This record gives sequence, structure tokens and C-alpha cells, in this order.
Amino acid sequence: MFRAPKQSIEFTGVPDADALLNDLTAHPHAFVLACVMDRQIKAEKAWIIPYRISEKVGGFSMDALTALRESDVELLMSQPEPLHRFVKKMSNYFRSAVQRIAEEYGGDAARIWADKPASAEVVYRFLRFDGVGPKIASMAANILARDFKIAFAEHSCIDISADTHVRRVLGRLGLCSTDATVEQVIYKAKALHPTFPGILDFPSWEIGRTWCKARAPECDKCYMRLLCPTASLNK
Repeated sequence: MFRAPKQSIEFTGVPDADALLNDLTAHPHAFVLACVMDRQIKAEKAWIIPYRISEKVGGFSMDALTALRESDVELLMSQPEPLHRFVKKMSNYFRSAVQRIAEEYGGDAARIWADKPASAEVVYRFLRFDGVGPKIASMAANILARDFKIAFAEHSCIDISADTHVRRVLGRLGLCSTDATVEQVIYKAKALHPTFPGILDFPSWEIGRTWCKARAPECDKCYMRLLCPTASLNK
């Protein structure tokens, strides 16, 4: 995984939006702000928010973003269509994140992961953003390491993001109980792969979203079907 060349990540399915999110050189804050927005709505809809705001503002420079007042951000998030289910709350989180990047990182969000930091430090830095919990913080660090090939000192503190898809897949695979809590799933991943627990995150999420659905799972199409006890029962 780490030796493979970096490829453009399809976050939204919209080429221009994905180009913005992949540009960690000129717009690293776009990635960070998208992470902050990723809660309680479909991932693609959350990740496209920075691009939608850039369309309305006419760019996505930190200078343009820091000039926005709280009322400006709320207007951008709400009209002509709401960009999130929780416009006011997420507007506050968006503006707060911009201010933190400006004040703590000199306007350069790439400093969050610069100089081969410890994985715990990167997770901690994301946790300092308003509205970001362990799940999003671990997800952000995981994407940076796994997909952007950002060098970390180690990966032991990048946990699995135990959303409903991940929990369902690990339960059906028999790696934990089907009613396991978020904490139980996180620690099971630590036990399975102590040096990088989060490595189990994306394949589990992809399997859950694509085939291992809550209802009518498509076991015959899943690449884990030969190893999955649930798939064997569904034959």
C-alpha cells in the first residue's frame, strides 16, 4: 500500500471538486474542512461542501475564507440550497476550522501532518477542531497515510472508524460479535493489526456499502464470500 504510487482520490464523483480536495499543495485546507463537514449526511455530499463554497466565493484561498464572517458562512451554507442537514452548527464548525488553520498553522493546513509526525499527534490535532471526534480524526489521518501517502513516524494510533458499515461487516465476518459496540470494534481492530488498526477501515466500509448491506446482502458478489461464515449461511 505504501509503495504504490499516489493516485487521485474520488471523494465526490465531481472532477473539479475532487481536484480541489486532492490538492494538498495549494489547498490543504480543503481536505481538512471536508473532514470537519463529514457527519450525519452521505459522505459525498459532505465532501463536496468546500467546492460548493468555492463556487460561491469565487475561489478557495485562505485569505478569502478568513475574511468571511459567521453570517457570511451561514448564508453560503444555506442558500440557494442547504449544503448540510445542520446548516447553523456546521457553519460554525466551518468558520471555527478556518480560524484555527489561520491562527495555529499560519494559514497552511499541511503543517498538521508535516515532518513525519507520530500518528497520535496528527489524530490529536484533528481532534482540536470543533465538532471533530475520534472517528473523524482517525479517518482523516487514515486517508492521509493510506491514500495521500503522507509519511508518519508510525501508524499505531490510527484507529478504525467504526461506523455502521464497518461494525456490520466485522460482525458478519465473525471477527467480533454482531452487536459489538463502537469501542469493542475499535479494540478488536487493534488486536487484529496493532501496528496500523485503521488499515482495516476502508475495505470493511467498502464491503458494507457495496455488498454487505443491512438488508438483502449480495454475498455472491463480495470478495470475502469464501471466508465469511454469514455468506456460507446465505447460500
